[in-house]
Amino acid sequence: MPRSSGPVDSPARLSLISRHLAPDYPLNTPYTVERHPDNIDTSLLPKTQTRALTTNASSTKMSTQPEHPTLLIPGPIEFDDAVLNSMSHYSESHVGPGFVAVFGETLSMLRKLFQTTDPSAQPFVLSGSGTLGWDLVAANLIEPGEDALVLSTGYFGDGFADCLKVYGANVTQISAEPGSRPQLPEIEKALSEKKYKLLTVTHVDTSTGVLSELKNLSELVHRVSPDTLVIVDGVCSVACEEIDFDAWKLDGVVTASQKAIGCPAGLSISMFSGRAIQAFQNRQTPPTSYFASMKNWLPIMQNYEAKKPSYFATPSPQLVRALHTALGQIIAQGVKERFAAHKVASDKIKAAVADLGLKQVAVNPDDQAHGMTAIYLPDNVKGAELLPKLASKGVVFAGGIHKAIAAKYIRFGHMGVSVLDPSRGHVEKAIKALEDGLSECGYQKA
Repeated sequence: MPRSSGPVDSPARLSLISRHLAPDYPLNTPYTVERHPDNIDTSLLPKTQTRALTTNASSTKMSTQPEHPTLLIPGPIEFDDAVLNSMSHYSESHVGPGFVAVFGETLSMLRKLFQTTDPSAQPFVLSGSGTLGWDLVAANLIEPGEDALVLSTGYFGDGFADCLKVYGANVTQISAEPGSRPQLPEIEKALSEKKYKLLTVTHVDTSTGVLSELKNLSELVHRVSPDTLVIVDGVCSVACEEIDFDAWKLDGVVTASQKAIGCPAGLSISMFSGRAIQAFQNRQTPPTSYFASMKNWLPIMQNYEAKKPSYFATPSPQLVRALHTALGQIIAQGVKERFAAHKVASDKIKAAVADLGLKQVAVNPDDQAHGMTAIYLPDNVKGAELLPKLASKGVVFAGGIHKAIAAKYIRFGHMGVSVLDPSRGHVEKAIKALEDGLSECGYQKA
């Protein structure tokens, strides 16, 4: 049939979608002029099944997953059985009361993960990869012709800069040599020379394993350029590195489900401050994206968190339920305890790497991430030769992706259940595989 050439009446179109809802559950959309009151009695909703969580290795049940190579790349990571089981939840309406309640709890738990109690801050969970977070920032928080300062420690810092340029931002980039990060004095100099709408920093660049310092950076920005928004790419850091959203006065952190949060890939997760939301609301031009528009998503997220059914675009109920389970485990353990556990495992792995006579891409210990390690290969060993040997031993590492050093290093991801459940033995298995694989490649420690 031919398509209508006339404009689509959005409220009318969305009202058709809501016809499968019971009359007692009004559908909120981005086009709703007045928000419907919360008249859902959640006490009558089906109770979400929960699984007992344990942090005691001796009482941890063995995984019921089929035998498979241990995935130790910097994301996706290995997943807990309970999280994967949540993915098998029966099909349900994305605006039905059961899912609405779970989504609301999920958004509220994200506040605890990011350590924010500010009611003006807003979490977002959208279907998409972590990269969608860049678009969310670029399409809503900066307008064409405005200036952005990008701090790059590798491939993903460069990518964030490219994304901002696509949306019309004027980008100034401070890039560090592989294995290091931009220093505060040069950042202060740049902030003093021009007024920037926002500054972006990659907390952990997955291409190099470099950890950027956030607390002192944010203090610098607020002192030198107080109107500049502080935006963090936390795709490889959220849930394994300390992020204190309120105390550090961050304005945005974008991340993804498949890394340290421990949920299968497919969800773009972010937190924005009240100041960032206000910056969006003060725009002089419309958002430069449709799907990534905060105009469309902000009321949806607010309604879901208030346990009101809403619709703009269909979320994945199964992925959101898996995220709900993963966040429940994180909160039960305690976020600070989780950060500490990742540091302990990271220290063990980095000591083992040093014992093998190998060097890290991130030279300064203060710049080394706790959820991954980028390891320089010996001169006589090629990644294309070593990685298959590791795979034959049931361990999957990642090759290098930083264009300047790609063939010279490999990447070992150690996040989530692989370090939090010692009974799996993933860390020990990986270290032994690395040692044996290097030996088979002809490497001998000097």
